[in-house]
Amino acid sequence: MFKDNLVQLRKINGLTQEELAEKIGVSRQAIAKWEAGETSPDLEKARLLAQTLDTSLDDLTNYEPSESLGLPVPPKGKYIFGVVTVGDKGQIVIPAKARKIFDIKAGDQMIVLGEEGQGLAVMKTEGFLAMADVIRNKQ
Repeated sequence: MFKDNLVQLRKINGLTQEELAEKIGVSRQAIAKWEAGETSPDLEKARLLAQTLDTSLDDLTNYEPSESLGLPVPPKGKYIFGVVTVGDKGQIVIPAKARKIFDIKAGDQMIVLGEEGQGLAVMKTEGFLAMADVIRNKQ
């Protein structure tokens, strides 16, 4: 996973092995060996890689694209939780990892926003209302 994620993120960020190596203070050969899976960086270099490539250390080392979507490693703070199926009454189950990261519990109120041609967004009601208050107060 790490070696594939490293190659993918380096290319997404438009960096050569040499440019990435310069940014984190290693040789181009070190990057080549990491990308080939011959060696692995120490923890500090891995942290610098994640920071430079705008992803989390966890995603850099552990992210596995879902086979159905095949999407690349997301930027830091962005998540791809997988595919959910809409039930007969329009219900969806928010994946457990998403509930944990966003502290969503049973009984929480969520607001569903939508834009034709773009899709839906779901967020906690209190966060949306706080954002709406900021906008209202600026007028």
